[in-house]
Amino acid sequence: MSHQDTDGLTGSVVNHQALKQALDWLLASAKLSGLTFRGDCSWTSKALVFTAFLWAWSDEKTLTERFFLARKVVMAMAILTRAPATSYQAFLKMLKTWTAALSIALVVAFRQRMRTDLAERFKVCGFAVFGVDGSRLELPRTASNEARFAPAKTRRRSKKKPRHKPHRRARSRAARDRRAREKKTNSPQMWLTTMFHVGTGLPWDWRIGPSDSSERDHLCQMLDALPAGALITADAGFVGYEVWTAILKSGRHLLVRVGANVRLLRKLGHVEEKAGLVYLWPDREAKRKQPPLVLRLVVAQDGREPVYLVTSVLDEAVLSDKQVVRIYSLRWGIELFYRHFKQTFERRKLRSHTADNAELEATWSLLGLWAMGLHAQVELGHEVPASRISVAKLLRAYRRSLREYKSHPDPGESLWDLLAKAVIDEYKRANKNSRDYPRKKQRSSTAAPKIRCATKAQINAARELRNQHESRLTA
Repeated sequence: MSHQDTDGLTGSVVNHQALKQALDWLLASAKLSGLTFRGDCSWTSKALVFTAFLWAWSDEKTLTERFFLARKVVMAMAILTRAPATSYQAFLKMLKTWTAALSIALVVAFRQRMRTDLAERFKVCGFAVFGVDGSRLELPRTASNEARFAPAKTRRRSKKKPRHKPHRRARSRAARDRRAREKKTNSPQMWLTTMFHVGTGLPWDWRIGPSDSSERDHLCQMLDALPAGALITADAGFVGYEVWTAILKSGRHLLVRVGANVRLLRKLGHVEEKAGLVYLWPDREAKRKQPPLVLRLVVAQDGREPVYLVTSVLDEAVLSDKQVVRIYSLRWGIELFYRHFKQTFERRKLRSHTADNAELEATWSLLGLWAMGLHAQVELGHEVPASRISVAKLLRAYRRSLREYKSHPDPGESLWDLLAKAVIDEYKRANKNSRDYPRKKQRSSTAAPKIRCATKAQINAARELRNQHESRLTA
């Protein structure tokens, strides 16, 4: 979609008109017509979505100021017959009521746009590839946020009647430091697990929960939203028989890094043996008569230590070892997405003081960043790879048009001109690994998985399971 193709409109329109063109395009395929509000309500579904996106894009200091600016811009767009309420709380109440329905419509529309308008980027090495990872977002320390997002042990403790103890000053610096660490650990933090589309660098799905949420449980909840035959790539935190079984039973593939916390078997004989074939078959699952998971092990070198990867795609003709390494290297895009979301988009710490509003803020921030990236990628065209689009410059482009919504842009400063310039230059930066930067913590490298040959008892048990399965098929 290029703006030159939309009814002859050019970049000389007023900034709020350019924003309206972008938002109209984003909502063109979203099914909002079935969402009707009360007859006396001044909001419409379209105006509410416009306001929520502009509220998320704005860089005003407070959430209230962001709403006031977004409301002014929507009123300037002349898409409402009556002026909406000026109360920020009324806006949040509407958003709380309708976010579930609106977000479903938007997510379906955005995914369809990615399939059609970004079709050349949708698959990598013949697969629709998705990365998954989790991260924490900080929250204000309020009773509402603590009740929903603090760790479970803290939430249980807060329900008990507090015991009044005399305050004792820590006797040593180590004790004070330990107390400070415990206080920070027990603070309310939102856990965000994101399913990330590798080919476009855009989100696909996410789950929100308390700071001690299980990202593997979140992954299992998001499986049904993935295309059939999709390939999920993840780091060493997403290992385990249960989660891998759930992925395979859903009709998707996996590509996961494994470390010393994973025990694999060789030469089990459950299928025809070949080089690189390994099995995941914990003793507990073997006792329960559960079948072993058949996987392919690929060992890659990253220049320092070997990286051990397992995939459920056993045929090298379908996915070669070189492609396995390439796909896993692209998993780093989820780390970049979190950096953009938390640092560039300034969502490291949310501003909402109540748990419901914090979820609204997180949800519309994710939808807003997704909408921005989707619109920019289609506008720039397939000539500009997704990896070369600057999220910081995108934000400046939309926010400048938002702040100066009443103005005609100067030559070269329209939304479309700024989007065209939101590209990372091709200058190759020097390697910064040698710089003596201070680090908060030193990460230890992931050790090799424990791989051993199957015992005779395991081979016999696997043969018995295979025979039982074959007899059920022929019965």
